[in-house]
Amino acid sequence: MLDDPDHQPWTRFRNELRASVPEHSWDVYLCDLELSSTSSTDLVLKAPAQHRDFIHARYARLLHACAEAAFGRPVNVTVVHQGTGDLPEPAAMTASAAPSRSGLPPNPRLTFDQFVIGSCNQFAHAAALAVAEMPGLTYNPLYICGAPGLGKSHLLHSVANYAADHGDNLAIQLTTAETFTNEFLGALRGSGDMAAFKDAHRGVDLLLVDDVQFLQSKARTEQEFFHLFNELHQSGVQIVLTSDRPPRDLDALEARLRERFEAGLVCEVLAPDVGTRMTVLRKRVLQDDLDPIDPAALEAIAERVHDNVRALEGALIRVVAFASLTGREVTPALAEEVLGTQYPLSTPPRSSIEDIQERVCAAFGITRDQMLSATRMPAIARARQLAMFLARELTGESLPAIAAAFGARSHTTVLHAYRKVSQRLPADTETAQLVDRITADIAGL
Repeated sequence: MLDDPDHQPWTRFRNELRASVPEHSWDVYLCDLELSSTSSTDLVLKAPAQHRDFIHARYARLLHACAEAAFGRPVNVTVVHQGTGDLPEPAAMTASAAPSRSGLPPNPRLTFDQFVIGSCNQFAHAAALAVAEMPGLTYNPLYICGAPGLGKSHLLHSVANYAADHGDNLAIQLTTAETFTNEFLGALRGSGDMAAFKDAHRGVDLLLVDDVQFLQSKARTEQEFFHLFNELHQSGVQIVLTSDRPPRDLDALEARLRERFEAGLVCEVLAPDVGTRMTVLRKRVLQDDLDPIDPAALEAIAERVHDNVRALEGALIRVVAFASLTGREVTPALAEEVLGTQYPLSTPPRSSIEDIQERVCAAFGITRDQMLSATRMPAIARARQLAMFLARELTGESLPAIAAAFGARSHTTVLHAYRKVSQRLPADTETAQLVDRITADIAGL
């Protein structure tokens, strides 16, 4: 009998399973699997009730393969509901089990209530909530983009959860571009039912697709998704998409798909400012029911981890775990000790926006009043854009804060300036040298 969860075969099974699925699939659906019991021929697993049916349908073959690799022999795998004892519900899965339905169940932990709102994501959050409240009547499609770990999937699942709770029996299809591609190719090659595949994706009221950048360079899949998008959009079905970049930057995607993505509302989620990072950490402390933590320790974590919410939460868990295992308190010093190597403090040191403006004005031979004015003279506009770029690079200020420092401009103006300078730097040696010189001056080098 192998009933001990610490037994090596169980550990090997979890490691095999984790290595075989994308990080998102592991985090949302499989990491909470528990060992119920084992015998020489059977392995019984417990799963959260809301995910058990999906795991049973989607991962049958994978669970069998991982169990055989871990235990060194064929094993019958059964998944039961947590809290139902060890009674299999239903009978043990067979390795030939096929998905009984399409789509992913939304993660119940990813809701609007649990989403931390800041200047970096306020626009995307408001748009997602509006879509969830009135699917098909506000922004269609809604396209949310941003770097990994900033909350795009959280918003997508929040829309699905809200619509499921308040949408009067709406038919909701939540999937990823990778899952869509795999299911389409499976149906196309004869291992599935193409008619069933089309019905599953077309008979819906709300379609939510994560990571649409994975559709790139897949001609047949892009064609199928194009026809699906058109049919649903023309029927008034709400479509919500997420990606790691704006539509115009999906260079390998068909132009006609990019145009349709851009025809709706495009919202960008940006890296969190320090206030948002602190709120994320405080909320995680409450969610995990942790002992009160010195706010200064949270500030030390927020100061070091600033580009990724997922990494920020992971850093908190790491510090708390280290403190627990070593019998120490969570202090700023401990946070520095645990995170110092992996997350060194940013250099050069943070500078003020005003200091950056003055140095850029000196380099261009203009006054600060000219820079902050509404004039669009090429020399002044170029200096203004470069100062906005450096303010974004060298300060911890949010886009709205930078915009306010440049004469109450829109944060989208700052974002446009940042992108324009970033695109120009690789080919513009003069601008690159100027950026390096001003950065060095500010750092005191």
